Amino acid sequence: MSVEYIDFISHIKRKLGIDLTLYKEAQMKRRLTSLRNKRGFASFIDYMKALDKDDVLLQEFVDRLTINVSEFYRNPKRWAKLQDNIIPDLLNSSNKLTIWSAACSTGEEPYSIAIMIKEYFPRCDIRIVATDIDEKVIEKAKQGIYQEQALKELPYELKDKYFQYENGLYYIDKRIKHMVIFKKHNLLADRYPRDVDLIVCRNVLIYFTDQAKEIIYKNFSNALVENGVLFVGSTEQIFSPNQYNLSLLDTFFYTKK
Repeated sequence: MSVEYIDFISHIKRKLGIDLTLYKEAQMKRRLTSLRNKRGFASFIDYMKALDKDDVLLQEFVDRLTINVSEFYRNPKRWAKLQDNIIPDLLNSSNKLTIWSAACSTGEEPYSIAIMIKEYFPRCDIRIVATDIDEKVIEKAKQGIYQEQALKELPYELKDKYFQYENGLYYIDKRIKHMVIFKKHNLLADRYPRDVDLIVCRNVLIYFTDQAKEIIYKNFSNALVENGVLFVGSTEQIFSPNQYNLSLLDTFFYTKK
């Protein structure tokens, strides 16, 4: 790692509270170098000075740090497992559930959960908290407006029932919007929620170093209630879950012992 890049990421940590050393270096450096070059800066020193002066450039930088690719019911078989087994099992213990969608991006994931609860578990007393490090995507999530591509895996009957189509865009039902509380949260720096029944964090941790993953898994475990469930992405199998007080419940689902 060059001295120039080390100085740059140190400055970003002081300025934004984001520790880039906890992201996989090759992927992150390649992404940021591409953005820097695109904006016409020959060095990270020049780019850093520009970020200090230009809020639009800074927001673009934050957007590039975050991975904002999402869709409703991504990997439908796993959502079927959530609907048919995981949530019913959680409701055996209590009719009241707290669900946290961590690194929620533009809202497809927490809104998918809200639609599922509204449609199939209407008597459930539920609290859904959705968080992301990027305030811009949180604001977009709050709007609840999506292109058709984001809804390609959503069953037609749910799309028809909970969205209004207008001018090529899909507007989510206000009843669903009101079920989700959006907040800014940095998985590597901020305090985690407590007494959570279900944590959904998918297709994000693959971008972090092993050291960062260990921190996050420990914090997720601490955030869960006993027998609470962590739902991860299709490329994020947890090796040795026992060290986090977790055990494999089903493919991509882990329960706290």
